[in-house]
Amino acid sequence: MWDDLKQSTARVKDRRMLDLFEDDTRADTFSAQTGDLRFDYSKTQIDGAIRDQLLALAEAAGVAGKRDAMFSGAAINDTEGRSVLHTALRNLDGDQVIVDGQDVMPEVLGTLARMEAYANAVRGGDITDVVNIGIGGSDLGPAMAVAALSPYHSGPRCHFVSNVDGAHIADTLQALDAKRTLVIVASKTFTTIETMTNARTARAWMADHGGDPTMHFAALSSNLEKTAAFGIPAERVFGFEDWVGGRYSMWGPIGLALMIAIGPDAFRAFLRGGQAMDQHFRTAQGAENMPLMLALVGIWHAQVQGHATRAVLPYDQRLGLLPSYLQQLEMESNGKSVTMNGGAADVPTGPVVWGAPGTNGQHAFYQLIHQGTRVIPCEFMVAANGHEPDLAHHHTLLLANCLAQSEALMRGRSLEEARAKVSAKFDGAELERQAAHRVFPGNRPSTTLIYPKLDPFTLGQIIALYEHRVFVEGVIFDINSFDQWGVELGKELATALQPILEGDATAGDKDGSTQALVDYISRHRDG
Repeated sequence: MWDDLKQSTARVKDRRMLDLFEDDTRADTFSAQTGDLRFDYSKTQIDGAIRDQLLALAEAAGVAGKRDAMFSGAAINDTEGRSVLHTALRNLDGDQVIVDGQDVMPEVLGTLARMEAYANAVRGGDITDVVNIGIGGSDLGPAMAVAALSPYHSGPRCHFVSNVDGAHIADTLQALDAKRTLVIVASKTFTTIETMTNARTARAWMADHGGDPTMHFAALSSNLEKTAAFGIPAERVFGFEDWVGGRYSMWGPIGLALMIAIGPDAFRAFLRGGQAMDQHFRTAQGAENMPLMLALVGIWHAQVQGHATRAVLPYDQRLGLLPSYLQQLEMESNGKSVTMNGGAADVPTGPVVWGAPGTNGQHAFYQLIHQGTRVIPCEFMVAANGHEPDLAHHHTLLLANCLAQSEALMRGRSLEEARAKVSAKFDGAELERQAAHRVFPGNRPSTTLIYPKLDPFTLGQIIALYEHRVFVEGVIFDINSFDQWGVELGKELATALQPILEGDATAGDKDGSTQALVDYISRHRDG
């Protein structure tokens, strides 16, 4: 099937994308919709025959069966022997989900109720600031969502600390009142070195500045022994099972900071959005299935056409952290080269994901996207409405820029058009030279995800959409999207290097470069 798709790439190589719109039904035919969320992939080279090939690829990989296995609680993360059930965290209707013979939903809903009671208590008390200390999935998800939903904030201000660089915790705490600050320590095992280092620093800061660490710390962890040893009582510990991966975890306890910021009702609306996307993913057929088509369009561009990166371009300032969040979600999940049976992957797997909000990016890297030598598929997203009715003209300009960029990528500008544009200023050889600089190749693909307004429900839909995209791609690549062994070696080596840098061990077994860098640090380090 990959060979057939490669042949299709050759077939459409010189086709003008714009010509496809001679069919005035193309925009609707090559879009998928669920509720008010619309995914338009018509500005690509995908036609009916190619879409059929992509759908056949998904069918041959058994996407539907593996999807059903995931939702049913099967241990599809087979390198770690775990189920993959972040979807259960947003299963608000409590339908049974069986793991090892037991329904996990009573515990899930019970934890949610405990979170809601605690969030209401914090929101109704004297706390003015919440500091969430985590890293990776314990930071990127809730930090992104809190920023995205700032129009819905009605609780304390939320801050996020992740980097073990002391500047991060120092800069965050310096302006806060220790007596009115809640610190949330987010680590499933309560052993993550960056998180626990920052947590101990925050505890010392609170004690030194008149706060009460015994009252103003909470933990998002499943290790009750270690949280108790740290001084956090069980009633302020919110745990989750090992079938919730870190980068998929903000739907449960890891989302506590978000719940405190926007309130339990809005948090439930966020969960409802994710649940609605789950239902759509499980029931929509073929080309009507949005997560399936988002994945297949990505595969067409990356694995079939060979474009190694994709740009995520939200035209929404409040989604400024979304590209970073999706970097982790996609690149940690599908940045693999080994298939489920231990062999080498047959195709390149996850692409490089990057991006920034529009319109900032237009004045930074869009030059490369429009006229560079590499084709970079772009994924635009935008709301029809903003949250600032008094600034509606701003949103109109934002929308115009978003739509114009995708049109320009597709349409381009020919040499003849470029000549006409500058013919009044130049002639002869200089006309040709100047015109050449103004040519846009065009025929560069993009998709657009559009929705009425970025509210909690819609954000839930969008995040679940991308989670399921990752799942579909992983199934088609035949890799495990739910482990992350690639981060282990660096952790092990860092643990070994720490005593060397502290002067308690030698670096005799290190390579020449590492030894030289350790020597440099020893010579130049203060103290």
